[in-house]
Amino acid sequence: MQIVDEIFLELGLYHDKKLSSNQLKLLDISNEQFLSGDYCGKTLSDARAELFVLLNGIHDDELEEHIIKNYKSLQKYRKELLNQVKQEVIKEIKEEVGDVIIYCDGGCSPNPGKSGSGVAIYKNEKIFELWYGLYEEDGTNNTAELGALYQSLLIAQKENEAGNSAEIRCDSMYSINCIKTWGISWEKKNWTKKGGEIKNLEIIKQCFYLYHDIKNNVQLNHVKAHAGEEGNELADRMTQHARMKKDTGFVKYHDKINIVEILKS
Repeated sequence: MQIVDEIFLELGLYHDKKLSSNQLKLLDISNEQFLSGDYCGKTLSDARAELFVLLNGIHDDELEEHIIKNYKSLQKYRKELLNQVKQEVIKEIKEEVGDVIIYCDGGCSPNPGKSGSGVAIYKNEKIFELWYGLYEEDGTNNTAELGALYQSLLIAQKENEAGNSAEIRCDSMYSINCIKTWGISWEKKNWTKKGGEIKNLEIIKQCFYLYHDIKNNVQLNHVKAHAGEEGNELADRMTQHARMKKDTGFVKYHDKINIVEILKS
């Protein structure tokens, strides 16, 4: 928007200090109001302000109408072009975001022994990314599963922040129970339980608190292990990859995702 003041008005005034009838229409004032200064404080749209200046010094009615017609055509073109760009951007965004399914898995060989975690992320029902890591020389199946679940919760949290729905599919009922069932009772009892200590308490608490922060926007469901579900199998292969690479961080799989070849390993 443009505020009409004396400085702006000078941009549209010719040396004779007169405004054309079309310029007066753009300001929505009469010539008498103009002469009396009854225009200050008015606001114009950017388009009307531009056209007001373009008509400076044009006192031929036919030429003015021609300029106005051309300007309106230009504005229409700009609007159509802007809409086209917006649609292209929306299309690109839709290709990148959407419903997200996160498969997580952890494995150890032997148990206890060398462990690793893996995650397979699907967007719009297509494989999007693979992640692996959290290698431990002296880990267990349970610590690896919990580590994978925690990383999945972090991913789900980011997806929620981006406006996407998220579902985590985990094949470890132990991990799911720790944060959806048992953890509720343990927390009420200051993280204690009858019969002894709670093993893997640190990672359980991390998973528990993160899950309960985002649970209204994230589904956490159990999936049967090694039942032929592609995402679960890919997550499993990432646990093997983690043990092979011995990467203690949690990193993105940067090789080309060839599902057939990965599942052969």
